[in-house]
Amino acid sequence: MRYYAIGDIHGQLDALKAAHARIAADRARHPGPARVVHLGDLVDRGPDARGVLDYLIAGHARHADWITLKGNHDRMFHRFVTEGEVHDSNIASGLGWLNDRLGGDATLASYGIEAHEADPEVAFDAARRAVPQAHLDFIASLPLTHAAGEVLFVHAGLRPGVPLERQREDDLLWIRDGFLDSGADFGPLVVHGHTALEEPAHFGNRVDLDGGAGYGRPLVAAAFEGRDCFVLEEGGARRPLLPE
Repeated sequence: MRYYAIGDIHGQLDALKAAHARIAADRARHPGPARVVHLGDLVDRGPDARGVLDYLIAGHARHADWITLKGNHDRMFHRFVTEGEVHDSNIASGLGWLNDRLGGDATLASYGIEAHEADPEVAFDAARRAVPQAHLDFIASLPLTHAAGEVLFVHAGLRPGVPLERQREDDLLWIRDGFLDSGADFGPLVVHGHTALEEPAHFGNRVDLDGGAGYGRPLVAAAFEGRDCFVLEEGGARRPLLPE
């Protein structure tokens, strides 16, 4: 089974469709069974979070061979709409989800809501009325990891030395310290997003596919043949991603 992975989407619907087009071109050149994994952070910062969720929900409904993981931004969005929660204790800066640096305001704008950080109660009330229940149910149903033989897909990463079944949700969605600087052998190659780079990178024990689409940079799509990783270029051309 070949696996494809798409990095953090962040409301970039056109880029998501283009990434799927690159995957389709690669599959035409390399036929055989394959699955596509979306690494989470479907929403925030980009202009069309609603469109991204509609697109993914429609794909799952027609039984496309897709896996969609939950990211920390997806959880923040869900918690805001269902609970009115603005702050997450994992954000060291103390910024709230409606702050434009986190991008909740852009997500709500895609539902026709003008959100002001100074008045979250008004935004909360509007969001409860505007966000479809199907979108909330979809986010709530998303898994945190997907194991695929020699590769493990997760949004943020793993806590070194902790078995997968004992990993904390907060680490799977948020971890940086202790993971990004770890040379630990996690067993499978860990494929993740969450930490935006200028371009995807292979670190030997992990691959970071967050190319910064949330900041206007390209949305990364990659193919995995066992532990071998290939970044998909326009037209389906492959570029090997080798350990640094």
